[in-house]
Amino acid sequence: MLKFSPILLAIAYALVMYHFSAWRTAKELDARSTELADPVLKRLTDRMAQALDLPKIKVHIYEVAPVNGLASPDGRIFITRGFFDRYTAGEVTAEEMSSVIAHELGHVALGHSRRRMIDFSGQNAVRTAMAMMLNRFLPGLGLVIANFLTTLVAARMSRNDEYEADAYASALLMKSGIGTAPQKSLFRKLEALTGARGGTAPAWLLSHPQTHERIAAIEANESTWVPRT
Repeated sequence: MLKFSPILLAIAYALVMYHFSAWRTAKELDARSTELADPVLKRLTDRMAQALDLPKIKVHIYEVAPVNGLASPDGRIFITRGFFDRYTAGEVTAEEMSSVIAHELGHVALGHSRRRMIDFSGQNAVRTAMAMMLNRFLPGLGLVIANFLTTLVAARMSRNDEYEADAYASALLMKSGIGTAPQKSLFRKLEALTGARGGTAPAWLLSHPQTHERIAAIEANESTWVPRT
């Protein structure tokens, strides 16, 4: 029984962390968000809602400065204040912003947003158990190795989620008559908007795919979905 104690402790830790993280996330979003009320964006989200046979798509503004969109584990869609400010300043078009909303809808529809919360807790549990076991053989190095391995696996899973959400968004944008051009043009702007720079880490450690890879994947989907005349 004693030899399995690190695993049992890790499972218990994961359960506690999952419930705590879910509660903390919901509380933070409730306290710092308001419903989006922009007539131009509403017309576009109404078109997407019609394509999905939904009465409406509710979007919230999360009052933080970074440029980002996110989907909460309970299925709500958020655009950060920093992103919305770029839209109102004319740096991002309404159609480009709608592609962000479509992408986050993809995370919800495909179960990514909830699974990521579970994965985060699970990763911490695996990291804890792995570090405890490795430290028996490699004192002082167990945590370093555990961190590297869990980060590598998490990054790969996250990249797969991003590709899937991109594909969902592309299909929804095409069905809504918005098209994928705004989706691709926004990707080309994101580096400047977020202050990110390519090459800061190996591609296999990044949680999001490279911009050119995402655009290439969208165009590959288009060539499959759009009938040739």
